[in-house]
Amino acid sequence: MKRIVIPALLILTGCATPQERCINTATRDMKIVDQLIAESEATLARGYALESQIVYRTDFQDCTPRATVDYPKPQPKMCMVDVPETITRPKAVDLAAEKAKLNALRAKSKVQSTAAAQAIAQCRKQYPK
Repeated sequence: MKRIVIPALLILTGCATPQERCINTATRDMKIVDQLIAESEATLARGYALESQIVYRTDFQDCTPRATVDYPKPQPKMCMVDVPETITRPKAVDLAAEKAKLNALRAKSKVQSTAAAQAIAQCRKQYPK
């Protein structure tokens, strides 16, 4: 999923106005902290964390050579290929430490929000629509 989202965001960023690019740059860290807050809140609500892990499974895929002038009908061939697969597993977490982390993230978010408001105002002043 992330493989699709990041290129899409890069394409959309290229279409943004200078003001929008400035605001996106100014609020990038704040958005990351907000995502971490949401993740931490979900962990506390569940009582455990979720850990993503990439595992590889073997799959058979068609690897028949392309037809050429010399070999117009190549022999069909199947090959074993390792295919990455992301699985999510529960993970034990210290809930007290998670709550402390959440409180620290919320404090950081307030500081970033104030700084971002100033940066957004500067972006709007520097790049009026």
